[in-house]
Amino acid sequence: LAFTIPYCKPMSKRTIAQAALEPLDQELESWASSSGFGSVEKSIPAGSSGWASFRKVTVTDPPTNDHDNKPVSFFVKSSSRSSEKMFLGEALGLNAMYACSRGSEDSLRIPKVYHYGDYSSDNKGSFLIMEYLNLAGRSDDKALGKAMARMHLAPANEEAGNPTKAFGFPVDNTIGATPQPNPWTKPGSGTAEWVEFFRDHRIGHQLDLAGDSYCSNLWTKDIAPRLHLLFEDLKGEKEIKPSLLHGDLWSGNIGSADGKPSIFDPAVYWGHHEAEWGMSWCAGFGPQFWEGYRSLIPQDEGFLDRKMLYDAYHQLNHYNLFGGGYIGSARSDLENLKKTVWKKQGIK
Repeated sequence: LAFTIPYCKPMSKRTIAQAALEPLDQELESWASSSGFGSVEKSIPAGSSGWASFRKVTVTDPPTNDHDNKPVSFFVKSSSRSSEKMFLGEALGLNAMYACSRGSEDSLRIPKVYHYGDYSSDNKGSFLIMEYLNLAGRSDDKALGKAMARMHLAPANEEAGNPTKAFGFPVDNTIGATPQPNPWTKPGSGTAEWVEFFRDHRIGHQLDLAGDSYCSNLWTKDIAPRLHLLFEDLKGEKEIKPSLLHGDLWSGNIGSADGKPSIFDPAVYWGHHEAEWGMSWCAGFGPQFWEGYRSLIPQDEGFLDRKMLYDAYHQLNHYNLFGGGYIGSARSDLENLKKTVWKKQGIK
């Protein structure tokens, strides 16, 4: 018997290597090429968490960063879950913080997001590509305070993802592992809309999750109907305007990069700038920090009264995450809030 052996064009080394790549490697190669960054030069594992794996990636023709025009390396997160569930909120949050921290020498160093999405192949998974920062420990607290004020003062606009100047965020996200709802308020929102937003989608939401009847009764019967009294000083020229918030600012989410302060792992939304300090009991902000921050944003009259409100949100969230004594701290905050609003209404 005679057999005709079909002629097969031999695979090039490049094609063989490409076929052997893992799905993420294929995605990175495709992204680098289509973005004009050449090809992947190195892809080095950089740890993992319970929900994602991390890599440091370099390419043969990298872009330069906006900070000092040096070549960019990339930090890549990947997951077996969809991009919408895993990376959309983080990417939009980083994009907003990046947009609100540009144009000033004393601003925050925020990584630029280059890409996020699902795998284009049949393989299930998603990935997020951002600028790799050489993160170091916390450094100059006065510079950090001033940089936070710069972000809070940045205008709400289309580039920052808030063209209607409202409170909320384009998507719901999480604070820790707790869902954080972020429905937009009406365009051009001010103090009244902020009070409603925080009442319903921050404290009210956390209380629903906590299921503590004592705290819920304090809130619904004694505090929420009088909540507007905490904001009487923020009307007219002092009307609250939306500020971009990191949303979960504590010492573990603060560092530095390239000699500038940096913050990470956010729970971003647009809100009242004072709400940023609801985790200050776990952030170690000293006199130098506040000197830097207050040089641009002076303290408003009712700040200390509202501080209890913003603390209560994070105490309740910690109870929902970890249980234990955090409910006692939340109760204390709410009891003090009750006394404050009753006093403002003339109730003894």
